[in-house]
Amino acid sequence: MTKNSARVLYLSIALLMVLLDRWTKYIVARRIPLYSHIQIIPGFFRLTHTENTGAAFSLFADSTAPWKTGLLIAFSVIALIVVSILLWKNHHARIASGIGLALIMGGAVGNLWDRVARGRVVDFLLFYVGRYQWPVFNLADSAICIGAGLLVLEIVFAKSSLMGGLSEMR
Repeated sequence: MTKNSARVLYLSIALLMVLLDRWTKYIVARRIPLYSHIQIIPGFFRLTHTENTGAAFSLFADSTAPWKTGLLIAFSVIALIVVSILLWKNHHARIASGIGLALIMGGAVGNLWDRVARGRVVDFLLFYVGRYQWPVFNLADSAICIGAGLLVLEIVFAKSSLMGGLSEMR
């Protein structure tokens, strides 16, 4: 894959993620009243319309610090700059890292859009078992986590294949 075709692929993945994130948040905000839910899989999954002023998975949502939103926006912009540089400079012979970075970029843009426009992010995916539940999240949060997971997996497997190659050289 050439550098330009890789860039187009990864930017397309990021754009698709932003569009899916924006669309799903729009649908949820229009069709599910705030703090209401739609049961999808009883005892396991429901769509729940919430708005999060914190970071991913409601981290720092309870903070009343006046600088919280500005700090979260700044952090998102810095992360986007770093990811953009990594995607631009490298064509990523290892496709998993390119896809991972593209997912992180798309997710970061999706949540940044909400935060800049409204000061809060629409969340709606709720998984739970009994009284135990995961914090409500959205597609952008999912993309960021999956992208980070792909990067970690690639680092782990690239390191183990590198070590295997080094031991064969002896």
